[in-house]
Amino acid sequence: MRHNFRGTDPDAYEAAQTGWRRETVVALRQAIRKAGGDDERIKWGHLVLFAAGPVCLVRAEESRVIFGLWRGKRLRELEPRLKAGGKYELANMSFIEGDPVDVEAMADLVRAGMALNLELGDPTARI
Repeated sequence: MRHNFRGTDPDAYEAAQTGWRRETVVALRQAIRKAGGDDERIKWGHLVLFAAGPVCLVRAEESRVIFGLWRGKRLRELEPRLKAGGKYELANMSFIEGDPVDVEAMADLVRAGMALNLELGDPTARI
């Protein structure tokens, strides 16, 4: 199980996962693509979608898969499982073994995050 993936290919990141973690990563990537996200990169050792800056991340760990949104603090009314934390307006939710991924709901979050980045700019840009 790789926590800090060293490759650069999002497909290889997905392929490096096993079991339920791989199933979760696959479902989250489906949500990203369904939302229209097409600029997936490996950044900071995990999968990141970019649209006017980073939008969301998928990070597979041994006991969970984290789905984070850089503007997630603004999206908590869409998804109450988002927990604020980290820099910027980052909020994350964790999936553990057995947790289903609602691809439609996650796609809605990604769309909302992309729209906020387009409206407000790169969430990591210094003001």
